[in-house]
Amino acid sequence: MFNTKEYNLPDIDLLTKKTNQFMIWIPDKVYIVLGASNNPNDALNIENVIHDNITVLKRPSGGQTVVLTPNNIIISAVFANRDSIQPRDVFHHINKLIISAIEKMGIQELSLMGISDIAVSGRKILGSSIYRNKTSLLYHAVLNLGEPAYTLERYLKHPSKEPDYRNGRSHSDFVTSLKEKGLMHSTHHIENMLSLSLESLFNV
Repeated sequence: MFNTKEYNLPDIDLLTKKTNQFMIWIPDKVYIVLGASNNPNDALNIENVIHDNITVLKRPSGGQTVVLTPNNIIISAVFANRDSIQPRDVFHHINKLIISAIEKMGIQELSLMGISDIAVSGRKILGSSIYRNKTSLLYHAVLNLGEPAYTLERYLKHPSKEPDYRNGRSHSDFVTSLKEKGLMHSTHHIENMLSLSLESLFNV
């Protein structure tokens, strides 16, 4: 039996906050998170998902289906007055700060790609999406620290929509990770560098 659950991961609590805040966290296990418009039958290799007993959630934000694992770092932020900021500005400012943090750790050839991705030499290492309710805007992103693209191949079909720069590439040819690109810092150090970079936007 296949069931999809409502999104209940840690960053959903940011929507209850009355001030602008961010959090950086790591999933405790493997999750699949469907975008608001995604259908499991179209997005997932369901037999593999069921066989491996993977929890499938559906988030309120747009974008395509993602796999979250303990080899990812999740960057989430809430802006308590949604009318004071535009989604494109959030994507631009936060993703530029993330790029700055990664560059300081020695990875080069990073760029903003598509609507809300970060890529290294044309291969995706981060995807992000936004959700807005009546009062707040929630940004969340998945940074691939070390998860092999094989995991995506196992659970996800080719997406129904893709950014132009993907050019029809398979998950394995399109996605990379920081470790694959040579980043050897500890997860704790990477989290700290990301936090320091984001603090400049949130006046921490």
